[in-house]
Amino acid sequence: MFMQIIQGRVRDTDAAKAALDRWQTDLAPGAEGWLGGTYGVTDDGMMVAAVRFESREAAQRNSDRPEQSQWWAGMESCFDGEVTFHDCDDVTLLLDGGSDRAGFVQVIQGRITDRDRARSIVEQSAKMISQYRPDLLGATLAVDEDGFFTETVAFTSEDEARKNEAKELPEEARKMFEEEMSLMQDVKYLDLHQPWFSSRH
Repeated sequence: MFMQIIQGRVRDTDAAKAALDRWQTDLAPGAEGWLGGTYGVTDDGMMVAAVRFESREAAQRNSDRPEQSQWWAGMESCFDGEVTFHDCDDVTLLLDGGSDRAGFVQVIQGRITDRDRARSIVEQSAKMISQYRPDLLGATLAVDEDGFFTETVAFTSEDEARKNEAKELPEEARKMFEEEMSLMQDVKYLDLHQPWFSSRH
């Protein structure tokens, strides 16, 4: 899988969402290799779009379509300032990556010091997550070639997430979580209180 993370501050959340909805309606049917996306805007206006493709080549073919360029010109006008792109060939899924039924998504970003170990921890933690965090529906860990990572974590609801994160984890799970965090630098959290999703059906 390949993921492209697109983010920037938006002037008008409703206009940006409408543009993304138009993409889903008008362009998605012809986007070969497109799998889906997770989207949202933080309280301070930072939009994050985590878009999934079968491969980098499929994403590039989509970018090369004239209708994509035309759509992006309109979408870009919704942003206030710079838009950043992170192209990630290194993608790991936890519990199938999440769910379009999630009521809250937390995006975690930063730099990763050991991507192989981080990937291994994510893969190992699935069983413990299912057992101790039923509110956590899944996650994706996407790392670009410079080691910048974006993790999207999908929860049933924000209330459930906050309630369960305050509980003490069993020692094995706590150690695994602490080791994962030790592999991450310059970490920041982006809370998407009203996420929306799209996927190829």
